[in-house]
Amino acid sequence: MKTFLSILTIFACVQAFAQTIPSKEIQIKLAVLAAPEDQRAGATVYGYDAKGEVILLRQGTNQTVCLADDSGREGLSVSCYHKSAQPFMARGWVLRKEGKNADEIFKIREAESKAGKLQLPDQGSLLNALTAEHSDVNWTTGEAKNTYTRSVVYIPWATAESTGLPLKPAAPGLPWIMDPGTHRAHIMINPARN
Repeated sequence: MKTFLSILTIFACVQAFAQTIPSKEIQIKLAVLAAPEDQRAGATVYGYDAKGEVILLRQGTNQTVCLADDSGREGLSVSCYHKSAQPFMARGWVLRKEGKNADEIFKIREAESKAGKLQLPDQGSLLNALTAEHSDVNWTTGEAKNTYTRSVVYIPWATAESTGLPLKPAAPGLPWIMDPGTHRAHIMINPARN
């Protein structure tokens, strides 16, 4: 009887998680908020299925790829990036599914990049990440307010010395380099919050 109740509990948890995943249309509507307006209609969009696995929701026609919100995390967090980053992103999804943590994923992608096994984003390609508090999102209509967008410009292997960028922002909103000298080197741009 105890085993049967445990199975029912697990099933109920899976069902509850499945019910929190917005529809395909809402996932797409929220995901593309991170893209420049003129790129939203043609963007490729990945989202999540009832098991919480990343799936293709819409094949696009331009250079922009968007990732919908992971409903297993608090609040809204969506991103859009240049298609050259897709192999890098997809590899991260696979490693996360295998149970790897952030440090392990970094080390694996670093080694694979150095070995020429993993294609990195093009120099200067953009990623925008848009976030909002859970209470600022209407999960039924796909509307969000009080959103915040930060930008990343990929510059694999670049350093502070090769770019002249500081290792931390000199003032709010000013660019800086993160993960310098690695496969994941990028310019961070965090606009000042209103």
